[in-house]
Amino acid sequence: IVRIDKGLTDPAAMRQIKAFRGLVENVKATGGAVHLMGLCSEAGVHSTLPHLYALLRLLKEEGLSNVYIHAFMDGRDSPPTSGLGYLKQLEAELVKIGIGKVASVAGRFWAMDRDNRWERVKTAYDALTGAPAPEAASGAEAVQAYYDKPTDSNTTGDEFVPATRIKGTAFIQDGDSVLFFNFRGDRPREITRAFIDPEFKGFPRAKLLKIFYATLTNYEKGLCPNVVFDKPAKMVNILGEWVAKQGIAQFRTAETEKFPHVTFFFNDYREEPFTGEERGMAQSPKEVSTYNQKPEMSASHVTEMAKAAILSGKFGLIVVNYANPDMVGHTGDLAAVCKACEAVDSGLGILLAAIDQVGGKALVTADHGNADQMWEPEENSPHTRHTLSPVEVVLYGAGCKNLKTRPTGRLADIAPTLLALMGLPKPAEMTGESLIAG
Repeated sequence: IVRIDKGLTDPAAMRQIKAFRGLVENVKATGGAVHLMGLCSEAGVHSTLPHLYALLRLLKEEGLSNVYIHAFMDGRDSPPTSGLGYLKQLEAELVKIGIGKVASVAGRFWAMDRDNRWERVKTAYDALTGAPAPEAASGAEAVQAYYDKPTDSNTTGDEFVPATRIKGTAFIQDGDSVLFFNFRGDRPREITRAFIDPEFKGFPRAKLLKIFYATLTNYEKGLCPNVVFDKPAKMVNILGEWVAKQGIAQFRTAETEKFPHVTFFFNDYREEPFTGEERGMAQSPKEVSTYNQKPEMSASHVTEMAKAAILSGKFGLIVVNYANPDMVGHTGDLAAVCKACEAVDSGLGILLAAIDQVGGKALVTADHGNADQMWEPEENSPHTRHTLSPVEVVLYGAGCKNLKTRPTGRLADIAPTLLALMGLPKPAEMTGESLIAG
């Protein structure tokens, strides 16, 4: 993100980037418009508003004025009804910069799905491309109207704002340039495929648009050829690679909502498994629109796969992700979150019993909080976003009770700790330290 921050404030350097240059040259040749789409939020999980503002300044410096913003609303990593404030901030910044109009708004539920719910993606795609869609006089009007009259009690707030076109603006059409300004890759993939994949089968399209489509970062290997900031060189000897080099088999499992987190992200944006790495994926429930309606999600299936992997004796490292506390925590439904945590607790009990059976060890932790805080006192509303609370690290299994541990640590210490539990040396590239003292 720091590299992107610096790059976007250097017009000369940006002109040297093929994807950005192509985006500009395309509309200068066709007379089309530039469309910037992405999550409009200050949470910093998927995007940042300063990146959007910097892009607008760059486009203005290139002499472009026909620029439209398609604002995807958050309410998941930000307070549920903070979007109206972000939109007002955006509108004020557009006036200040001197170019750009908000052309559509859509909750991330529709525009940033990652679970192959193509009916949701189609709703956003239609609004973006001129197919029949709801309209409003302004983005603020569309958002406020949904605040006043949500579809139902399970789908309130910014995340679920219907995909709505703004009257008097423009939609994406032949000859235009499009830039998705999210920096995180998991949620822009589906709608990106809808725009550029000639073999796309998620839903019927009127046609494959003749546009120049670019992404701020590389969301997936081979997905989009026009990437503004490609990934830096792959990290060497990360946990999965180092374990593979020791000739140890490993297993990764999660349900679809979190499967990239134990594979693609865990492997530093590598799609391909390491040697000896096997994977098991459970389908997240598709019969519900929000997971507070089924807080157990697919935890039992994940547990079954992980238990089988433990008892097989085949794997030296097993990575398991339970999605429930985070995914249900994002709904702000306290009763459902309690059930979600119970489901994980039950599954974890089964896995630890299997660990006992084979004489293994387990490390239980998280990379952020969510279910730990369910009310926002300052907002007087449900808390639906991640927290910055310290997370627990629990070491379990044969000999763990007598281990001396350091009282605090950081995420970088998790891999060295696992290697210590496995009796493996730490590679020189790992800057963290084992949490096991002495």
